[in-house]
Amino acid sequence: MVGSDADVEPGTLLVAAPQLLDRNFRRTVVYVIHHRAEGTLGVVLNRPSEVAVHDVLPKWGQHASEPQSLFVGGPVEQRTAICLATLRAGESVGAIAGMVGVRGPVGLVDLDGDPNDLVPRARGLRFFAGYAGWEPGQLADEIERGDWIVVPALPDDVIADPGAELWGRVLRRQGPPLAFLATHPGDVKLN
Repeated sequence: MVGSDADVEPGTLLVAAPQLLDRNFRRTVVYVIHHRAEGTLGVVLNRPSEVAVHDVLPKWGQHASEPQSLFVGGPVEQRTAICLATLRAGESVGAIAGMVGVRGPVGLVDLDGDPNDLVPRARGLRFFAGYAGWEPGQLADEIERGDWIVVPALPDDVIADPGAELWGRVLRRQGPPLAFLATHPGDVKLN
């Protein structure tokens, strides 16, 4: 029902189970960028910050998908900026200098590159401060414990409007029984 570590690969989502109350990950949707024997790295897709991309990355700010703010990618290395792009139909990540493919039309962007080379080919760009990371075996243990639900990602998840309640929407599209988790009340008080 919730998947296993064997289901995790670049381009999948880790959806926080309702019982995961850690303030860094409660009701989050994490997009997996790397999953190897050395560990796993991803970014939280649904935690916009109050910091404008333009304030941190001036040449990229005007190209950020709405809202044009940095998203809190996770608790690790929050001074590190990461950008994911979702490309337009017919575009190939491998054909664009300064991009490394993650899965399908989604890739990591070299922020030292020229945005004008990428922007016409992209449907959207999302910028993250920091990332979520797991040591070898750590994510497998958390999945087995039931903290994470492993599901396929859609390219639009990367650039989704955070006001669209991504956590519930991802769960609902899985169908029953996972869809029922989307109705779990979100007002649990954290200590």
